[in-house]
Amino acid sequence: MNNQLRRSRSRQTRSILILTINQLPDSRRAILTALKQNGSATIAQLAAILQLTGEAVRQQLLQLQRDGWIEARVERSTGGRTGRPATGYSLTPAGDHLFPKQYDALSVAMIDAISDELGADAAKRVLARVAEDKANVIEPMLRELTVEQRIEALKNWYLQDDPYMETEKTADGFRLIERNCPFYNTAMRRPNLCSVSVNALTRVLGVRVFREEKFQDGDGRCIFRVMANEPVDVENFNFALEAEVSS
Repeated sequence: MNNQLRRSRSRQTRSILILTINQLPDSRRAILTALKQNGSATIAQLAAILQLTGEAVRQQLLQLQRDGWIEARVERSTGGRTGRPATGYSLTPAGDHLFPKQYDALSVAMIDAISDELGADAAKRVLARVAEDKANVIEPMLRELTVEQRIEALKNWYLQDDPYMETEKTADGFRLIERNCPFYNTAMRRPNLCSVSVNALTRVLGVRVFREEKFQDGDGRCIFRVMANEPVDVENFNFALEAEVSS
């Protein structure tokens, strides 16, 4: 992935995490809302809907494109229209995420349904599978790095160039400090979800990891403590819920 695309995706992801539609200026909010309601629209159509000039709409669209919230597509004529094809504008996935979603409620309902229908052990196996999949994706990228280099790379654990992750070196290892959890609402209601990150980090680092501070305890952040001098047998490592392991 080239650096420009990486920065673009990072900016879009941060926008998803930080902004909602109601936090945008009125003109941009109106355009995004019109696109949400209509699916796609040209500059002329948006100008008519919003009762703005075409140039005013065009300037706002340019900024919304730079932010990664809309995309432009040439609309091919299906009738007898001649001349230059019109350009239609629609929301990108990042733009759509500015509108209210209920992912948190769905995630909690799914976790509870698995536990209720199949039992607590089944829910634990599902979390173990998620942790294993996460580790399998990340580990090959870190394989040739030292533990310290791996820690630095893991600042991108949730998203590329994450401005809310930092690291600290300690006498016995490292701290990976997370100030913006993308799963915050679900994790606050079902803390076992955080066991995924603890177990996946343990596997990719090959040393013991535990949470020293937690959002759930009112700390305002999570700190993953990495014990560099306490190796684990990754080949025989078994998933464990945080509640089952004392720090």
